[in-house]
Amino acid sequence: MAAAVAAGRLGLRVALLDSAARTGGQFYRHPAPGLNARRPQALHHAWQAYAGRARRLAALVAAGRVAHLAEHHVWAVTGAVGEWSVHTALGPDGAGERRTVRAAKLLLATGAHERQLPFPGWTLPGVVGAGGAQAVLKAGLVLPGRRIVVAGSGPLLLAVAGSLAAAGAEVPTVVEASGYVGYARRPGALAANPGKLAEGAVHGIGLLRHRIPVRTRAAVTEVHGKDRVEAVTVMRLDHDWRPVPGTGKQIACDALAVGHGLVPQLEPATGIGCATRLTPDGTHALVVDERQRTTVPGIWTAGETGGVGGAELAMVEGELAALDIAGRQGPGRESRARRRDRLRRFADAMAVAHAPRPGWTAWLGDDTDVCRCEEVTAGEVREAVGELGAKDARTVKLLTRAGMGWCQGRMCGPAVDCLTGGAGGTAPRRPLACPVTLERLAEG
Repeated sequence: MAAAVAAGRLGLRVALLDSAARTGGQFYRHPAPGLNARRPQALHHAWQAYAGRARRLAALVAAGRVAHLAEHHVWAVTGAVGEWSVHTALGPDGAGERRTVRAAKLLLATGAHERQLPFPGWTLPGVVGAGGAQAVLKAGLVLPGRRIVVAGSGPLLLAVAGSLAAAGAEVPTVVEASGYVGYARRPGALAANPGKLAEGAVHGIGLLRHRIPVRTRAAVTEVHGKDRVEAVTVMRLDHDWRPVPGTGKQIACDALAVGHGLVPQLEPATGIGCATRLTPDGTHALVVDERQRTTVPGIWTAGETGGVGGAELAMVEGELAALDIAGRQGPGRESRARRRDRLRRFADAMAVAHAPRPGWTAWLGDDTDVCRCEEVTAGEVREAVGELGAKDARTVKLLTRAGMGWCQGRMCGPAVDCLTGGAGGTAPRRPLACPVTLERLAEG
């Protein structure tokens, strides 16, 4: 959205393709219209940053300078420099008619999805992603439970816990597998981003107000319950995230919101050959230069695709990409570039501080499902590696079907790679960026 506004104001002819019905992405998610929410901004941080751009976008759309194409699910990009074809399926679930949009230049801002590390009981009803819990609250104004433990790793946990508590949930604890001491090892990044420190302080004050304790160097290693979550076991972790024997403590709850950071959504960029790099927290991101260009000429990117860094960084990068696409230089570009670089340094510090450690696999019993779609257990993956000679996640997939289900490895990929002994491997290259019907494929 930030890129579309900047490009439209620079006189470019812009088509904004968005899979959602309304702007704002995953961060500025709107309540469903039928809920008649009076103050949608109440559950959002820095709402004005979004609201101002939304007003400018609406004006550009009304003036015919930007075409906002909502509910357009991009499933592939084909073509070459100056002649890109963006293939989309329409409708809320992408099952509608097909539309192809032609473009001379293309900016990809496909965001990210949550990283999940499995543990016994994680498939039980009542276990939701940390970001998923926040999305349900923002979009549906509902809670996943009444007493909710928030666990995983990363700064998102603090925001999620605060939002759930403000909405009326009881949050007995936040369980952080890493900690916050790692930020102190990057004092330059902290000093250059006082706004991030203030943001953290706001979250901390919110937790104090709701009397929510934060337990660091610990993890939920098991979920208990018959038909849904009834309790979780929390254990202290050593430096490598291995559970420390004898430290288990059971906490009663009816829901668990859990997540270990975000993974950049790289389709369809990798499908057209954009190069990737390994990030400090073990995920893959696109290789991007100082002008937001990918390694494929005519393709730019902004936001989490270049490395997870949050909404503020994403908007700055979107504006920088638009300026470069329009061929504009000057003080505006230079000041944004400096701001981007400061925010990127903080994002790297955040990634290092919360990067998963290899010992987390000790949480898993051999009967723990790793691939939920195909019901492949940790024991089957270990057998493929130890007895059948699998050396990488792709071979494990061929031997066990792990990653062949509906999510195509987006949920289980990091776990399978770690169990295989990989150090990140290569970024997945999927020909289809989202589900598409055979009818849509046959039309092309």
